[in-house]
Amino acid sequence: MPKTSTLALKSRSTEERSLRLIIPFVLFSLLISIFGVRTAQADENLLGYVKGAEPLPQGAWEIYEILTLRNDKGSGRYQAIDSDTEFEYGVTDRFSASASFTLMNIDTSGILIDGYLPKDEKYFARPAGAEVALKYNFLSPAKDDFGLASYLALEYRGVDRHSGQKKDTLSWSLLFLFQKYFLEGQLIWVANVGAESTYSHRAPLSDLPADFDWPEVPEMELEPKLGTGVSYRFAPSWFIGAETLYEAEYETEVGLERWSVFAGPSLHYGSASWWGTLTYFRQLRGGGETYEEQDNKDLHLVEKTKDEVRLKVGFNF
Repeated sequence: MPKTSTLALKSRSTEERSLRLIIPFVLFSLLISIFGVRTAQADENLLGYVKGAEPLPQGAWEIYEILTLRNDKGSGRYQAIDSDTEFEYGVTDRFSASASFTLMNIDTSGILIDGYLPKDEKYFARPAGAEVALKYNFLSPAKDDFGLASYLALEYRGVDRHSGQKKDTLSWSLLFLFQKYFLEGQLIWVANVGAESTYSHRAPLSDLPADFDWPEVPEMELEPKLGTGVSYRFAPSWFIGAETLYEAEYETEVGLERWSVFAGPSLHYGSASWWGTLTYFRQLRGGGETYEEQDNKDLHLVEKTKDEVRLKVGFNF
């Protein structure tokens, strides 16, 4: 193919990806501009990835819908959308419990990663897993000047979040959540520190490419996490924020397998009965395993992508 045609195709592909990222933001902004104003409430998700320490009040219910677009592995086509529906209940003013289930959509072609992406895959809204979680607040950021909570979760997935193939995964995660109000609540700082422990076992696959590595032995992994962010109320009911998240993964046989740093802005709106948060997350740096065809060796694109866009909507009862 002539060089000019190749450049034109790449430019068109980049424009299409940009439009797919911008359109949800525009629709979200139009939707929430219709409704009223107020300030943030307890356990309202001001950011997309870093959690706050405030619990739900006793007897309160909240339903969340979380859509996460994972896009671009640096070659071929890769796009996955996770749909998480979560129900949370305030057992006491300090303790809440939640349960969620996940549907996965994936569209990948023209990309093979040894041991991870064995073939093209495309499907819509396939049941992928479920999670239960407990949150306990030790210190309230509103009452005790500094907030501290623990978050314990157990997740089962029957579908690999990277390839979309069958894979049994059981994960325990423990996070400590920190939160502090500044400027009489106009500026909010949050941070998370913790780890996730995972046991996984892949299902066998037929029709694999020649000499393709697809391990079927059980794996154990440990994933430390460190995240922080701030959110600022710039108008009644409106918050703008920024957050960053570091994750690494240690596997039983190879030690440190990967690490990545993501960061990006968040826009949040809240009313008395519902709220919404939109976050754009960009991988700034990554390391560990790479694959030959990826176009940026300074990123980890085997299990992560270049970009993520997350939309969270919550309804209070």
